[in-house]
Amino acid sequence: MGRTRGTWNTKGTWAAGIALAALLALTGVAVLGGGDEDTDAPGKGGSSASASASPGPSATYAPPEQWTEPDSWAALPRGKRTDDHGSPVGFPKSTEGAVAMMAAANTVRIGPERDAVDEQVRLYRSYVAEADQSDEAAETVELRAVQTDKQLHKSLGVPVGEPLPAGAYMRATVVGYKVIAESGDRVSVWLLTRTVQKGGETVKESGSYTRTLSGAAWTGGDWKLSGPAVAEGQQKAGEEPEMAAPGDEAFNRAGWTAIREAS
Repeated sequence: MGRTRGTWNTKGTWAAGIALAALLALTGVAVLGGGDEDTDAPGKGGSSASASASPGPSATYAPPEQWTEPDSWAALPRGKRTDDHGSPVGFPKSTEGAVAMMAAANTVRIGPERDAVDEQVRLYRSYVAEADQSDEAAETVELRAVQTDKQLHKSLGVPVGEPLPAGAYMRATVVGYKVIAESGDRVSVWLLTRTVQKGGETVKESGSYTRTLSGAAWTGGDWKLSGPAVAEGQQKAGEEPEMAAPGDEAFNRAGWTAIREAS
């Protein structure tokens, strides 16, 4: 189960950790403020909640046997532009705009042409406020991403150091969210993310769901990942919502809002 995180006590440390959470959700490893997050074993019906809310991801997989229409849907707004790193930015100043940014910051695409380091550096540069970035933190992000890339290769059965084969990929897509706290310039949420992986063209795809506590603050005219917003979310989160796929009755019972593709 999850462990309580340490305090982010140096500039850039929490920012590096938050940006790392999306990618590490794919490998079952989380590093936020120096701690490790244990992941729950797969099983139908979701995992039990930990004693204290943690921003790191925990995972399980429980596909619905019969479709139950989600009680709540949202079409999150798109970013107004794409930044120099290829990420959507420029989200509206609203709760859904903040959620849209956090969903983008937890959307990962890794394949033969794009490795874990590429994705992690992109997430850090695009979604951590520039004032909270530092050369030291950026170096930490890259070093951790190298280790994550090794873990990805091992999980896919690919020799470390070799490029992923054709048809191999790992992807994370946010499919639901639950607001914990919101104000005009700060939003904390639970994110429900569907992660899938495939080791090659002839390998069967496998998948799981991860649940991550995330926070955003309105900074410099856009939403950015925020350590203080995560801390506020931890204080107010209460029991972790059950992980369940959209279409499962448990999805509604946990209070998740399903995400539609924006037009």
